[in-house]
Amino acid sequence: MISVAIVDGISDPTMVPARCPGRCAILALALLLGCGVAFCLGQNDTEPIVLEGKCLVVCDSNPSSDGAVTSSLGISVRSAGAKVAFSAVRGTNHEPSEMSNTSMTIYFDQVLVNIGNHFDLKASVFQAPRRGIYSFSFHVVKVYNRQTIQVNLMQNDYPVISAFAGDQDVTREAASNGVLLMVEREDRVYLKLERGTLMGGWKYSTFSGFLVFPL
Repeated sequence: MISVAIVDGISDPTMVPARCPGRCAILALALLLGCGVAFCLGQNDTEPIVLEGKCLVVCDSNPSSDGAVTSSLGISVRSAGAKVAFSAVRGTNHEPSEMSNTSMTIYFDQVLVNIGNHFDLKASVFQAPRRGIYSFSFHVVKVYNRQTIQVNLMQNDYPVISAFAGDQDVTREAASNGVLLMVEREDRVYLKLERGTLMGGWKYSTFSGFLVFPL
C-alpha cells in the first residue's frame, strides 16, 4: 500500500513512490500535482505515514470501507487531520422527565468538547463516524441516595463494562470506569442506569470519549 499525505503549499514530484503500480501511480500523481503536495511511502505495506495536512491518498488493491472516498482503481482519499472527541457533563441537579422512560439512558445537559459533532446531547448518545479504536470513560455521581447504583457503558444496546456505587455513609459517591473499544462505523455508545435510582440528580457526572486511531 502506498500512502500520500497532502501538505499545504508543498510540491515535490520527485518523491513519487516507485512501488505504486500502473494506473494507481498515474492517477495519484495527477491528483497530487493538481493540488501541489508532498507525499511519502508508508513504513510498511499496511501502515501509512500521515503528515500534517489536509488529505491522505492511499493506493490499495483492497481498500477498506471506513468512510473514505474510494475509486475503482483502489485509491482512497480521506482527511489526514480528522479528529473525534467529546466530553459531556451534567450541570444541574434535578432529575429530567426522560429518566422515567424504559431505556434508563443517563442524560447530560452540557457539552464541553464535541470535535466532529458526533455526540448527540439531546439523546446523550455518541455515534462513531468511522471504524477504529476508541477510548471511553464515565463518572456518574449519585447524591443523597442510599441505594446501590449500577451504570453500564452500552455499545449498540449491549453492555460492555459496568461500574457500581453503594456506600451508605456518604452523600456523594461516583460510579466510574473506562475502556478501549473497537467500534464500527455508526455504532452507538451511551450510558445506562442498570440498577438503582439517581433521585436527587447526578450533577458533576461526566461522559467522555475519543478516537485513538482509525482502522
